[in-house]
Amino acid sequence: MRKSATWRAAGAVGAAVLLSVGVTACSSGGSSSSTTTGASGGSYTWWDPYPQHDESSSWAKRVQTCGDEAGVTIKRTAYDTTALTNQALLAAQEGTSPDVILIDNPAVSTLADTGMLTTTKDLGLDTSAIDANLLAAGQTGSDTWGIPIGANTLALYYNKTILDAAGVDPSTVTSWDSLDAALAKIKAAGHKGITFAGIGTEEGSFQFLPWFWGAGADLTTLDSPEAVKALSLWTDWVKQGYAPNSVIQNSQNTTWEEFLTGDFGFAENGTWQVNSAKSASFPTGVITLPGVTGGAAPAPTGGEFIVAPVQKDTGRYTATKKIIDCMTTTDGFVQTADTFAYYIPPTTDGQAALLKEHPELSTWVDAVKAAKGRTSDDLGTKYPKISEQLWTAVQQALSGSASPQDALTKAQAAAQKAIG
Repeated sequence: MRKSATWRAAGAVGAAVLLSVGVTACSSGGSSSSTTTGASGGSYTWWDPYPQHDESSSWAKRVQTCGDEAGVTIKRTAYDTTALTNQALLAAQEGTSPDVILIDNPAVSTLADTGMLTTTKDLGLDTSAIDANLLAAGQTGSDTWGIPIGANTLALYYNKTILDAAGVDPSTVTSWDSLDAALAKIKAAGHKGITFAGIGTEEGSFQFLPWFWGAGADLTTLDSPEAVKALSLWTDWVKQGYAPNSVIQNSQNTTWEEFLTGDFGFAENGTWQVNSAKSASFPTGVITLPGVTGGAAPAPTGGEFIVAPVQKDTGRYTATKKIIDCMTTTDGFVQTADTFAYYIPPTTDGQAALLKEHPELSTWVDAVKAAKGRTSDDLGTKYPKISEQLWTAVQQALSGSASPQDALTKAQAAAQKAIG
């Protein structure tokens, strides 16, 4: 995945929350492009975070086709992820919100908190087929604020040449103990074990969460025994030489660059590296991130939701619903998956259709089915404040400046103070 897309996976949460403080509740907004009322005719505004797809792209043409089906013309504007969230919040302040936005899933609750979004119930959108674990990233309380257009997440890539030389069968790596045993064999065979991104940003939290959740920890209690066990796993890997010291500053991109050197048995990374893995100079494979005692660990979801801001002219919603319905058909989900290589569709039918085209993505479908939204559990806008303390604790523990227990105890106290 391109750097901008990797950032979408990790989430531009912090900037969104900082700006949201200045946005008052927007119970009425208005499209800046048209005052046309009704279900057909006129111009509808669409914002998305895909500036790499210009107006000649298949993505842009697909968006316009959905406008045609709704009987309207779509005026599309593309921003990078952080700029899009900022622009959405500013537009809400000014009463000039677009009709449709595709927004990074952790930012949905930030926008919803300002009052600038309609709910799926308001628009009459059917979300019954959407996987509940993916839909949860766009929910607060009893309200659902949009529909995921797909999801990406994390898993463990492996270097088959290294695993074969070390006598490791990747299918046996199904728990933390079996992963530790595999890493010990890889090290004994003269190779490097695993690399991951422990950087002191949202990317660090994003990569730590599968181990945190996989241990049974909860983001409301950062210093639980389960959380300490997860952080101890990472620090022990570094101490034992299974993981390099570089993980403390690794981003997801630099982690991938390390893996592509061919020196590592495993690397934690996302769906956005599928095509890069295919073209690596060594054979690769992928397994789901294991939970502490087995099964797939919940990894955090990346990807966007399609949301509809509040409009003064409520007659516009009829066409808006048609546009969203068009973009979220089974075929539409598969087209999105192919466009963004690969977003896994958020429905069982969409996943089945994708696997007919790409059966090699079955592990990623399993990972997405086990995945979890960072703002789920009704954390909403509390999540960025908690996440900052979590990545700070990871940094302290990896650097050796604090034990996992002490680092997480400090993190819990700071998070409680931050969220009030």
